[in-house]
Amino acid sequence: MDTPFQLTSQAFTNGDTIPDAYTCRGQNICPPLHIQGVPTGTDNLAMIVHDPDAPHGDYLHWALWGINPDVADLGEYIVPNGAFQGANSDGKAAYIAPCPPSGTHRYIFDLYALDAQLDLAEGAAREDVMAAINDHRTARVSLMGTVSAEVH
Repeated sequence: MDTPFQLTSQAFTNGDTIPDAYTCRGQNICPPLHIQGVPTGTDNLAMIVHDPDAPHGDYLHWALWGINPDVADLGEYIVPNGAFQGANSDGKAAYIAPCPPSGTHRYIFDLYALDAQLDLAEGAAREDVMAAINDHRTARVSLMGTVSAEVH
């Protein structure tokens, strides 16, 4: 039996709190992520990390594509060889760690299996990245963690 397409983290389980080390209160790095069960025929992978609870709408923390489908582990802010980063909500081609201004926010790590390389330049705008992903996605998995503005 084939392993289903999955995205997991050794730092937190789906729906649980992301440890402070992976927020703006910590090391400001992406939590370690583990990929398994990539669908057969996948050309490359793309990752979108966003906060749908941000005060001014869905905040993009990271757009990454061109990830080799053989890559099993991502995170702690290591951009895989050959991968590209799009512009985040701050306009930079970089990862931004969770940092809610108030309340508790959900941070969603969406991983997409794609059937072709995306014809986009480093720093591409979110709308362009999402349109290209939607044109080529064959599967999607998500991992969600929460972060509270209140220090525990």
